[in-house]
Amino acid sequence: MPAVPYDPNRTALYSPERRETLFEPGGSYTPTQWAVEAARLAYYRAETSEAERQRLSAALRHAGFGAPKLIVHAESHGFAFGALHADGSALLAIRGTQPDEIRHLATNLQAHQVDWPEAGGRVHAGFARTARALWPAVRAWAEDEAAGRSALILAGHSLGGALATLIASLLPPALLVTLGSPRVGNAGFVAALAGVEIVRLVDGCDLVTQLPPAFSIYAHAGPTSYISCAGELMPEPDAGFIEADRRQGRARYVIDHAWRRGAVLLRDLADHAPINYGRAFFS
Repeated sequence: MPAVPYDPNRTALYSPERRETLFEPGGSYTPTQWAVEAARLAYYRAETSEAERQRLSAALRHAGFGAPKLIVHAESHGFAFGALHADGSALLAIRGTQPDEIRHLATNLQAHQVDWPEAGGRVHAGFARTARALWPAVRAWAEDEAAGRSALILAGHSLGGALATLIASLLPPALLVTLGSPRVGNAGFVAALAGVEIVRLVDGCDLVTQLPPAFSIYAHAGPTSYISCAGELMPEPDAGFIEADRRQGRARYVIDHAWRRGAVLLRDLADHAPINYGRAFFS
């Protein structure tokens, strides 16, 4: 598999769809690797371009998946794709925030909580609205094309991770993998996901994973799987280690990257790029 270097460039953060897939033809991958790369592939503009749809199909084919089922909600601009693997697994990946889509930005700002009677607790109002918009089509896919699945894997980056977490409370998966997800709901909502295996990835200084702030009655679902600033995956490190690693990472970023043309100014934003999550799994 290819080595994936850290990418501080604005293109990696704002246009993740421009980079080709990390899947190699005939490669053998774990479900977590499927999910990590699928969360990035969800940014491919497959719903607006046949060429991009074919590009997405080709990427998934490298990992043993069939052609994707595109799930689009025009009003909310929500997007996901479902795909079936040769081993019977079903994968659902949900797109995150697109900087050029004002409706996504508005969704992220609607941070007051609303009841989530579908599973329990209270959740972010903007996330709930988009998840409910996508849910009928997701349920139809799960009950039709994916009805015979042996397992379901849900994935998403950023806003997509938040939406995948909400969908997991409606359609419990064998595995939920989120990259750079913000907090989604309160402790009551988190309790509703107690039976779901969750890999919640946090890359270094990624600011989005720290929002909305915990003191605002939001809580994260699942333990922290931390990717150090050196790119090493570390399950549930203590808070002291994380803070020290972030201090060192920010200082190193100023020296190595921040001054370069085209680079994101702050590591707290650059670490949010989905390719910088992939480096911990495809190196």
